[in-house]
Amino acid sequence: MTSAPPVRPDASSPGGSPPNTSAKVWFITGTSSGLGRALAEAVLEHGDRLVATARDRSVIADLAEQAPDRTCVLELDVTDPAAVRHAVRAAVEAFGRIDVLVNNAGYAMRGALEEISDQQLRRQFDTNVFGAIDVTRAVLPTMRAQRSGHIVQMSSVGGVTTTLGGTAYAGTKFALEGLSEGLAAEVAHLGIGVTIVEPGPFRTDFAGRSVHWATPIEDYRPALAPAKDAFLAQNGAQPGDPVRAAHAILAAVNLDTPPLRLPLGGPSFDRIRARLRARLDELDHVEKLGRDTDFPT
Repeated sequence: MTSAPPVRPDASSPGGSPPNTSAKVWFITGTSSGLGRALAEAVLEHGDRLVATARDRSVIADLAEQAPDRTCVLELDVTDPAAVRHAVRAAVEAFGRIDVLVNNAGYAMRGALEEISDQQLRRQFDTNVFGAIDVTRAVLPTMRAQRSGHIVQMSSVGGVTTTLGGTAYAGTKFALEGLSEGLAAEVAHLGIGVTIVEPGPFRTDFAGRSVHWATPIEDYRPALAPAKDAFLAQNGAQPGDPVRAAHAILAAVNLDTPPLRLPLGGPSFDRIRARLRARLDELDHVEKLGRDTDFPT
């Protein structure tokens, strides 16, 4: 991947000042809009240092203008492994370390599983799962050397419970949750933490221009058409405030013991709690059928 040189921190720029070396260095993917953008701005407001990335660097160049001495702006498509490695190297060159990685880049592919093409499904997993894995694996050597760091994986309430039309997206988030929970156990002794963030509906472009749609199959219309209408109707009216969500993530990372999971928004807590209770009920219901399948002792 060939791109223009990154916009690097510049303490000599107007308004610039010597960087605060005690401030955390955040590496955030997908900062062009939504929760990623809100979090990038919250990081700068908090006084920390920021490595902001997006597929089109021009849409995030203004972040560097806000705090030129504390911001490095990079072009990054997380589905390009070479670009991932280049961006992580550039971040370390700019600030000498990475304290917090936020894997935020992603999008939703909606439709019934049969409606989604192989190419669409693979692209969904390449971005939401393998992109996050590649960035995480590229950052881990730096965090291991530091014996410190925190990884924030942007999952979703859809990583705990599914909705009609969201099967592929939920599949990526369920996968990310399992990978992240396993990762947390692997890296804890190295001083590295992991937090899985599970937002509900937030007022971003997620239900607007960012969503991708499969080609409909008529047989699925009775089930999926009402779900699609409801999904589109929420655009611009979601209850979640991205700015408040960003500050909640910032606060969680700065806790003495950050949580493994952080649902965001009332709907997320309500849906997750209902799903977990339903799973416990189902577990009780099938226990007689499934428990007695071990060898006799």
